[in-house]
Amino acid sequence: MAGMKIREPQGAVQMRIKASQTSGDRLSQSKSMVLQESDVPQKPISRHRRNQSQHNVLVGGGAAAGFEPSKAGSKADVVQLCGAVILWTTEKSSRKNVFQITTCTGSEYLLQNDCYSTATKWYDAIRKAITSSTKAEGGFSLWRSNSTEYLPRHSSLPVHSSASPNTKKRNHRSSINVFSSSKLKHSTSDSADKNGVKSRLKKFITRRPSMKTLQEKGLIKDRVFGCHLLTLCKREGTTVPRFVQICLAAVDKRGLDVDGIYRVSGNLATIQKLRFIVDQEEDLDLDHSQWDDVHVITGALKMFFRELPEPLFPFSFFQPFVEAIKIKDQKLKIQDVKKLIQQLPKANQDTMKLLFSHLHRVLDHSKKNLMSTQGISIVFGPTLMWPEMDAGNMAVNMVYQNQIVEFILIESQELFNLNRN
Repeated sequence: MAGMKIREPQGAVQMRIKASQTSGDRLSQSKSMVLQESDVPQKPISRHRRNQSQHNVLVGGGAAAGFEPSKAGSKADVVQLCGAVILWTTEKSSRKNVFQITTCTGSEYLLQNDCYSTATKWYDAIRKAITSSTKAEGGFSLWRSNSTEYLPRHSSLPVHSSASPNTKKRNHRSSINVFSSSKLKHSTSDSADKNGVKSRLKKFITRRPSMKTLQEKGLIKDRVFGCHLLTLCKREGTTVPRFVQICLAAVDKRGLDVDGIYRVSGNLATIQKLRFIVDQEEDLDLDHSQWDDVHVITGALKMFFRELPEPLFPFSFFQPFVEAIKIKDQKLKIQDVKKLIQQLPKANQDTMKLLFSHLHRVLDHSKKNLMSTQGISIVFGPTLMWPEMDAGNMAVNMVYQNQIVEFILIESQELFNLNRN
C-alpha cells in the first residue's frame, strides 16, 4: 500500500462489505469486521453475525485503505478509495457513529465506533484520502449497482460529506441516490419527442377552423335552446321563435282542457329528446304519437324560456317593472307597465304578446284545467324574468316576479291591445 500507514489503536470498527469478484459479474458478499481497543475488555461477538472478524484499519497516503486482520497469516483487504463516496448513516445499522464507504465499483463498507471522537478521526482521514486520490486521478466513473454498465459522473453528486452522524435521513437519501437512475438527465431523444409534440399541437391550434367556417360547412349547427332571443329571431327571419309558435299552437289544439296544464311536469327524458331534435334542426311534428303527452310540449317550452341567456323580460327592465308593480293606482300602474312593454325589443315584445294571449286562453278554460292566474304566475314568474345579479333577495324577487306576471296576465287585453272576443 502506497504512502505511510496510519494505525488507529483505539475504538472498534463494524464493517459490512459488499464486494464484487469481477467487473462483469459481482457477487454480494457480507463481511463484518471489528477492531477492539487494546485497553478495553473485548465484547463477545453476536451469534447472529457469524461472519464477523477483527480488523485493523490502515489509511495510506495513496488511493487505498487497508483492513488488516488481527490474526497472523490472514490476508489483508485493500479498498480503492479513488472515486469513493463517504457519508454518515443511521439506516444501515442500529449502532451509533456509523458511516458508509461506497466505492466506485459499488462495494459498500460500514465503519462504526462507540467513541464519537475516534469515529470522527477515521471519517476525516478516509475523506481526506478520497479527496486527494480523486483529484489526482482527474475524475472517475461509477458502476451502476447490480450491473456491468458504467454511470456518467454527475457534477452535482457529492464526493464526500462532512455531515455529522445525526444528519437527517433526507440528506442521506439524497446523497446515496448516486446509484439511482432517477437522477440521470433525460436523453436528447426524449426532449426531441416533447418538442415535436408541442410543435404539432401548436400547428393544430393555429390551423383550427373558425366557428363561422364550421357553421358554413354544416359541421356545427346553431342551437335553439340556449340561444339569445334576438339572435334566434334574426336567424329565422321572424320576431317570434318558430319553436315557441309550434308549441303554443299544439297546446291550443289539444291541451287547453288538460288538468294542470303548465303546472304538471312531463317526462324529462322525452323532453330532452324533443330538445335534441329541435337543436339539430330536424323536422318537428308535434302531432306524432311520441308527443302525445302535452305536458312534454309545455315542459319543453318552459325549458326554452329558462335557458335563454337573457330572459324574456331583459335584465335592464327587471327593476323598472318592479317599481311599476309597486304603484297603488291601478290606471297609473297599467300605463307604466304598458309603456315598459312598448320599450322592449321587437322580438321580446311580440313573443310576450303571443305567449300571454295564449295563457289568457288557458285561463278561459280554467274550469276544466283547474289553472288560475295565481297558479300560472307561480309557474311563469321565475321562468320569464330574473335579475342579472341576485343580491340575496331571492324570496323578495320571486314575489315581484309572480306579481308582475299575474298583473300582465290579468290586464293582457289592455296591455297588448288584444281583441275582446
